[in-house]
Amino acid sequence: MEKHEIIADVLRNNRETIAPVVKPGVQPDDIVAMDFSDNNEELKKIDIDDIQGFTKYIESLLDDFKKVGVGGYGEDRSIYRRSSLFDGEGEPRSIHLGLDIWVQAGTKVYAPLDAKVHSFAYNETYGDYGGTIILEHNLEEVTFYTLYGHLSKDSLDNMEAGKSIAKEEHFANIGTVEENGQWPPHLHFQLITDMLDKQGDFYGVAPPSEKEKYFKLCPNPYRILKIE
Repeated sequence: MEKHEIIADVLRNNRETIAPVVKPGVQPDDIVAMDFSDNNEELKKIDIDDIQGFTKYIESLLDDFKKVGVGGYGEDRSIYRRSSLFDGEGEPRSIHLGLDIWVQAGTKVYAPLDAKVHSFAYNETYGDYGGTIILEHNLEEVTFYTLYGHLSKDSLDNMEAGKSIAKEEHFANIGTVEENGQWPPHLHFQLITDMLDKQGDFYGVAPPSEKEKYFKLCPNPYRILKIE
């Protein structure tokens, strides 16, 4: 059995004990499935390079954040064309490897499981994560990682590698457009099986030709994500 399958089993076994990553306080009917692929005709009508216009589009979908947007794992996204960060070497990266939670800037982020800080960084390139924290978890003697991107810059103030973070502990906040890589406010949440010696960063978007490799490195984190 490959590691991503082992982790899936462990998370399935512990599903009921995993804590919510965010607590937006909305009803299930107020969760909106987001679509940032070429299938979204409405998205083609806006200029995604205009961050104010892009943010207003998100706000309109979510009724000024009275609702919460969720989705994106495995989606082939057109929105990454706005940044040269995703140009890749010969092939643009467009396959999203995390789940996004579209909520207001300042929304609190909580640890879903006991953890220690693996690494953190402020990835400030246009289109990047902005504030980024990666937590290391060990459950049933299996080690895996969760990445939190587009955080506020001050979420990193008291971070240090190896620091213990308890399950349900508030450890970060969603960043503003100005500090989150120039994106409408949201959390990029990603499950990682192997950090490949990376620190404070990990590909959140893969080239289409390598998506199966990256799906094993970054399986769907839906078993962790809970929204009350």
